[in-house]
Amino acid sequence: MNTRRSLNRLLAITFSFICVMILCRVFYMHNLRHVFLVWNIFLAWIPYILSQYFKQYRTSQSWKQAFLFGSWLLFFPNALYIVTDLIHVQDDPAAPVWFDAILLFTCSLMGLIMAYVSLYNVERYLQFKFNSKTISLLMPLIIFLGSFGVYLGRFERWNSWDIIHSPLALAFDIVNCFVSPADNLRNWGITGMLTILFYIIYIFSKIVSGQIPEKKNAGS
Repeated sequence: MNTRRSLNRLLAITFSFICVMILCRVFYMHNLRHVFLVWNIFLAWIPYILSQYFKQYRTSQSWKQAFLFGSWLLFFPNALYIVTDLIHVQDDPAAPVWFDAILLFTCSLMGLIMAYVSLYNVERYLQFKFNSKTISLLMPLIIFLGSFGVYLGRFERWNSWDIIHSPLALAFDIVNCFVSPADNLRNWGITGMLTILFYIIYIFSKIVSGQIPEKKNAGS
């Protein structure tokens, strides 16, 4: 509980820092070009919050667990998506590049932190349901689906709520990617690269946090 409180406090401080930077940019540049970052962080915050309910819902009715997991998976790509906002670093030639680089990097860092904290919460929930071998297959799959969602958002411009607003058009785009992979090489290339990147970060973070125990020597 103390760890969660400390993390939430640090996230709040980071978000305040981002807001101050955006306000400084608005006053300096006299435009609202990077205000959208606040909305993107809000969307990244949703899976982070949803994931905190997995512990208390893991003994609930199956449909409630499925609904929670589906809702989390739907919004999970939003947290990873912020990394792609780095492409906006030179949108405005008149703005100091170093300032925008720090702003966009901070937003990306906050998005990734919320993404991976929520992913670890999901992993702990799945450990309650499945064995370790199944988990080792499910985690890369979840990261792949999250990366595919990032592609749909960044390049196809779909949003999470389009599953309700335009479900048929969204479903058609998704099915088309799988039915005609040869016609969607860019899609799978980008999704593959993002999957590898996010999975590498996932493994790095588990090693750094000590979640992967060191193997003992046979003679020890």
